[in-house]
Amino acid sequence: QTVIAFGCLMSDMWLGEFDCVSPEVFHSALEKRYPAFRKKSQQDAQEFLICVLNELHEALKVRAQLLERRCVTNAKASRGSVGETSIITQLFEGQLSYEITCLECKSTTERPESFTVLSLPVPSKRACSLEDCLKCFFQQDTLTWNNQIHCSWCGTKQDAVVKGTITKAPQIIVFHLKRFEWRDKHKGKLSTTIRYPLSNLDLSPYAAPPFCRGAEYSLRAVVNHSGFLDDGHYTALCEHSVTKNWYSFDDEQVTAIPNSSVQTNTAYLLFY
Repeated sequence: QTVIAFGCLMSDMWLGEFDCVSPEVFHSALEKRYPAFRKKSQQDAQEFLICVLNELHEALKVRAQLLERRCVTNAKASRGSVGETSIITQLFEGQLSYEITCLECKSTTERPESFTVLSLPVPSKRACSLEDCLKCFFQQDTLTWNNQIHCSWCGTKQDAVVKGTITKAPQIIVFHLKRFEWRDKHKGKLSTTIRYPLSNLDLSPYAAPPFCRGAEYSLRAVVNHSGFLDDGHYTALCEHSVTKNWYSFDDEQVTAIPNSSVQTNTAYLLFY
């Protein structure tokens, strides 16, 4: 039901028959699967996005599996991860590899990890750039004390260093800006102004050498959050994929905006 409601919502949006479209039917369908997103409750846009992507993937991978079963006649060719991919994974899924080096014996292991959203730390309270956030995320970290690894060569827990790289860059990469911090045992929101490019975002410095090519991205949408950590208001800025004009979406108000207005100090999710 959720994927059908999502398809109807996309059709209503692109047919252009209405000044604005309410996602109420889609929200009601998703709410049945994820009761946490009930109406009139404050929820996180990043968590909502992950739930939507997961729901669409689970529904669409089944259809992909059925289609492949009809098309594949060679039994050997049908083996493997049939049905584990979907249009969602093809568009949004990337791959990270974490290189972990034991500081005692210097042995190195690699741990792969898939992602659909990269949650980036915000290294400053006043102002920084998306580049600063990326550098902070991909910098080498030292694992000590409770974060020690169990080294298979040493046979005991040891201090280690870990560094992540992108081994597969997705077609659409989503950045979640972690605008929260602990203040005296209470979590607060960071109002840091974060500068981000509208085009030519280069991810090659954070990618493994064979995967550097074609790693430049252009901004397509921004989700903004104004207010406090536990309550506030979400708006979106989106580029029209055909006309390349930018629009602001604030509930039922849809307004054309210049490129200069795409940079905001309330950005929370960035879609490249």
